[in-house]
Amino acid sequence: MTTAQSETGRTITTSIPARLDRLPWSRWHWSVVLGLGTVWILDGLEVTVVGNIAARLSEPGSGLPITSGEVTGIAAALYVAGACAGALFWGRLTDIWGRKKLFMITLAVYLGATALTAVAFDTWWFFLFRFLTGFGIGGEYAAINSAVDELIPAKYRGRVDLMINGSFWLGAVGGSLLSILALNTDIFPANVGWRLTFALGAVLSLVILLVRRHVPESPRWLLIHGRDEEAERIVGDIERRVEAERKERLPRAEGELTIHQRENVTFTEIARTVFAKYRKRSVLGFSLFIGQAFLYNAITFGFGAILTTFFDVPSGNTGYYFAVIAVGNFMGPLLLGKLFDTVGRRVMISGTYLLSGVLLFGTAWLFDRGSLSATTLTACWCVVLFFASAGASSAYLTVSEVFPMETRAMSIAFFYALGTAAGGISGPLLFAKLTETGVVGDTVLAFQIGAGLMCAAGLVAAFLAVNAERRSLEDIAEPLAAAASKAKDPSRTGPDADGSKPATA
Repeated sequence: MTTAQSETGRTITTSIPARLDRLPWSRWHWSVVLGLGTVWILDGLEVTVVGNIAARLSEPGSGLPITSGEVTGIAAALYVAGACAGALFWGRLTDIWGRKKLFMITLAVYLGATALTAVAFDTWWFFLFRFLTGFGIGGEYAAINSAVDELIPAKYRGRVDLMINGSFWLGAVGGSLLSILALNTDIFPANVGWRLTFALGAVLSLVILLVRRHVPESPRWLLIHGRDEEAERIVGDIERRVEAERKERLPRAEGELTIHQRENVTFTEIARTVFAKYRKRSVLGFSLFIGQAFLYNAITFGFGAILTTFFDVPSGNTGYYFAVIAVGNFMGPLLLGKLFDTVGRRVMISGTYLLSGVLLFGTAWLFDRGSLSATTLTACWCVVLFFASAGASSAYLTVSEVFPMETRAMSIAFFYALGTAAGGISGPLLFAKLTETGVVGDTVLAFQIGAGLMCAAGLVAAFLAVNAERRSLEDIAEPLAAAASKAKDPSRTGPDADGSKPATA
């Protein structure tokens, strides 16, 4: 690493990004996945539990004067509203204060809020702490996705990001099975069991908080913010661990980056970068987030209500059905993730969105004809969400890798907040009304809206998705502080829609 002094700050030339990208997979990388990625299990647990306990909370003796529609509608919308507000609030701080500080703070906020949800004694209390739980989770999206992408080698970034975001559905499986146990009044009283599900979320988040202490700050963030000596120590320690594990020397990293170090960027610079320089990527990000947000936040929140309304499934048994579709959701990113790094982003993103949308249209048609039972509807959803989950996870991957380093967390937060607000706040409020009516045509309309938006996002991706597979983050979007780059990837050939050069597959 070399340094120089300029009028605006220190200028350094470093190979640290190349050194991180050339690392082979190791136990250290698994520690990052476990420390950071497991929080989505908690998010999945939260969302699923609330959906499955909605009917029980509305029953006499639950301890709360609340209706099923308020749980799947107002409370769900407040959770998502909190997540949107939290993403924007914490996202900006993540770019200013660093990834590690924020992924510790936001998890602590989630822990406290979900613990207080467990002791809810009135409807307003339940609503308040559903909002604050979402507020903590929203910050996690920005801090975690930016940290993971900056620590994981380029060769594995796509599959790891998808697997981590897809782990939400491991939590959904756990939440479904947990709700079956907690809602069994032969084991727990009606006003106690649902409280234990939230208490468990607080306990698990405490365990993750302890594990997360050992995950380092992003060396890429440190470099730009004038802490290059700390970045050098972190990367050197990682390299020594990997060499000790493999019992061989690592190859020399190829490629250097020269940057003018600076503290922060202004909102004006962020807006100019995202909406002017990379406007086509912005359209892509909005499309992907709105499509997946309507499908998930709007429809799956009410899946339990659909089962009880149309198929007379007892409220205590909806967890079994949800566990099945949750497995399908997790298997999608797990089995398809590698293809995002090999076949490529454009084909896989557009393909998963379009296929899931078409399959959901088919499910709506069968539901309208009365051809489905609770079991076959669940099977259809399982197939739809196998592809939709991989596509939805790729939305987070996309916005975290196609914008410059200095704007990464804020970009994730911004697209998550606006896209999710469109589908995740209005969606639950709209679809709770549609599914509550008990009219088949209303629920069919809900399915068709979600399917149409997924297909539209898939078409946008077919034209605008960036070929980011196996490329360094600095190659996909040059840092705003970059002065010059050396040893670019020689396989890159012709510019893409935003002026960056795509890698060959």
